[in-house]
Order: sequence, then C-alpha cells, then structure tokens
Amino acid sequence: MKVQLRNPARELDVPGPIAVTALLARLDLNRESVLVIADGILIPNDAMLPDDATIEIRPVISGGAT
Repeated sequence: MKVQLRNPARELDVPGPIAVTALLARLDLNRESVLVIADGILIPNDAMLPDDATIEIRPVISGGAT
C-alpha cells in the first residue's frame, strides 16, 4: 500500500494487508498523535488496510480562536 506522511512529507510502500495499529507501530507513530485517512474517511484503530490502499497519515493539530 501507499502511505503518505506529513511533517516531513514523504511516501512509503508498506506491504498489506495490515491493521492500523500494526502500521503505526511499524512506523513508530503514536495513535493519539496522528489521523489515519483513506479516501477522505477517518479510519478506526481496528480496521484492516488492504494491500492496494492509499493511506494518508496526518499529525493531529489543535488550536482555534480564544
């Protein structure tokens, strides 16, 4: 599968199928600090990602007006 990461921007090929939690562990990313997105949809922790998926992993950003 194609995995697109932000900060810094890069793209990786990762063999699938793989669970979201296993993918994040393989990439040494904390689940609470990133969003996993496929086709514009937020993917839950227990989802299995197929080999032909294109996944985007974005850092969680908080903020807003005070």
